[in-house]
Order: sequence, then C-alpha cells, then structure tokens
Amino acid sequence: MSTGLFDQLLALTTGILLLSAVLLVWGRSVGQAIGVLVVQGVALAGLVLTVGVHAGEPQATFVALLVLVVKAGAMPWAMRRTAAVAGVGHERGSRVSPGSQLLGAAALTVLAYAVSEPLLGAHPDDAARAVPVGLSLVLLGFWQLLTRLSAFSQLVGFLVLDNGIAAVAFLTSGGVPVTIELGVSLDVLLVVLILGVLLVRLQREHGSLDLTELKELHD
Repeated sequence: MSTGLFDQLLALTTGILLLSAVLLVWGRSVGQAIGVLVVQGVALAGLVLTVGVHAGEPQATFVALLVLVVKAGAMPWAMRRTAAVAGVGHERGSRVSPGSQLLGAAALTVLAYAVSEPLLGAHPDDAARAVPVGLSLVLLGFWQLLTRLSAFSQLVGFLVLDNGIAAVAFLTSGGVPVTIELGVSLDVLLVVLILGVLLVRLQREHGSLDLTELKELHD
C-alpha cells in the first residue's frame, strides 16, 4: 500500500470514527444510535485493515473481518433486540442540555489532541498520528456515561469507550494478534448481552430505564 493511499484511508476511517462519536453524543433516538454504532464498527474494521495491511500483517484481513462481525454486526443486533423487547425508542433527557453536551465533546476532543502530542514524541509514525482520535472516542464514551440518564444510552457510551480503546491499540501496535482481539471482542459481546438482559428486566419490573427514577426506587 502506497503512503498516499494509506494516509487517505487513515484519514477517512478515523474521521468517520470521530464524527460518529459526536453524533452519538448529540442524538436522542435509540434506533439512530444503533445505526451510528454500526457505521462506527465498519469504520473501525476499515481502520484495522488499513493499518494491518500497511504494516504487512498477514492476518490483517481476518482480524478486520472479526471486528466487522462483532462490532458492526453482533453487538448492534444485541442492542437492537434489547431495545425492541424493552420498548425503548427515545431518551427523554440528560443531565446537561444538548448544546452543553456538544461543547463538552469539543473540549474533550481538543484535550485528547493536547494530551496525545507529548505522549507520542517528536516523530510519531503515520498511524500513531491518529491516536488522538482513538483517545477522543474514549473520552466521549466517558462523557456519555456521565451525562446520560438512560441506562440504554449509557450502554451506548460503554461501546464507544470500547471502540476507542480498540482504535488506540491498533494504531499504536500496527495490529493486534487474533487471539487477543478475539478474546476481548467476545468478552465485550458477553457484557453487552448480560447488560441487555438486565435492562429488559429493569424495564419490565419498574417500567423505566431512567436512572433518576431507578435511584428514587432505591431511596
């Protein structure tokens, strides 16, 4: 793969990752959030393939396919089924306004770039220059966990956080061994399935996934 093509594909995939994370911060529709997660999973698989092929990893295609199946297929399917069974369609609110959420997302993205620069050193390689995008996803995932009132939306934030960690790992290592990626992906998928079952039970027993209402029940 030529350097020019690699730079273009890297910019495209990381740009989609960052844009999708911002859209998840902004959006309130559960269906749209799941659709954006599918796009984010496809972009992450494209990033894995791009970095792996450029680094000469012989198993890059298989790892990218694994990421595509798990991140863009199995996890969104599990969340879509959970939303359908629990009857979740739209989040009613959050701890901060949508405008404040976007401002917070912008500030966290700037922070990710500011923090990453000294960590990467004076002469990072081409892939390492995109690490701030992965770190931005991590921070935006945490931001969604902190600001959203719906347990389902917090699950979305957890997946954004996981995708950010995966992106940083691929960008800094030039590719993760199949066994490690398989183990991590299956662990996260299992967590999503378990949390999905818990969300359905909460919805059926209490009629809501709003964390404020659930806290009042606890009190």
